[in-house]
Amino acid sequence: MDSLIENSLNNSYTYTEYRNHISHLLIDGLSTGHTQSEDLTHYSTLNEVRMNRLDKTIIITPEVKSKLEGLKQEHILLVLSEGWCGDAAQIMPVINKMAEATDKLELKIVLRDDNDALMNEYLTNGSRSIPKLVLVDKDTLTARGSWGPRPHGAAKLIMDYKEKYGVIDQEAKTELQKWYLHDKGESTMEEIALLLQNADNVIVAG
Repeated sequence: MDSLIENSLNNSYTYTEYRNHISHLLIDGLSTGHTQSEDLTHYSTLNEVRMNRLDKTIIITPEVKSKLEGLKQEHILLVLSEGWCGDAAQIMPVINKMAEATDKLELKIVLRDDNDALMNEYLTNGSRSIPKLVLVDKDTLTARGSWGPRPHGAAKLIMDYKEKYGVIDQEAKTELQKWYLHDKGESTMEEIALLLQNADNVIVAG
């Protein structure tokens, strides 16, 4: 696993590089990923607008900021993502803000379709759902846990909708975007901060 993580890190983007890569592809009417379609390019365009807005508006809560400042160990946040993914557009700016808030965190992003081996290690109920965050100990490159593809509240919304209607349609996606808008990234921050604290405590105790 350590060599897989090392290979993935060698194939990774910083947040700025990731954003620039998506923007450059869109100029040519393309999206990230091995599949190309008008829909995926459309979603990528919408997501770029969302990420631009979130980059300016996301604020780390005082509680989460305190937890981040209290980290003792250095971690890499290795995230599987794609530019067309609606959840990733809502979550990546939040993770980036968290990484910017402390020198104990470094964000690295890899594209799902270019990293099959890593994705297959972190499936969600057998599916290649993204974004998926792998928490990596910076010193040893050992995986210390994972998170994603959605905060618990967003995951429950989708699960309940599918149970009620049998499908995930456009209305479900609209409801999901409303949930993210109302949540302001706070659930994502809190859940990832908890993951970090738990890993930190295990490493220190070890």
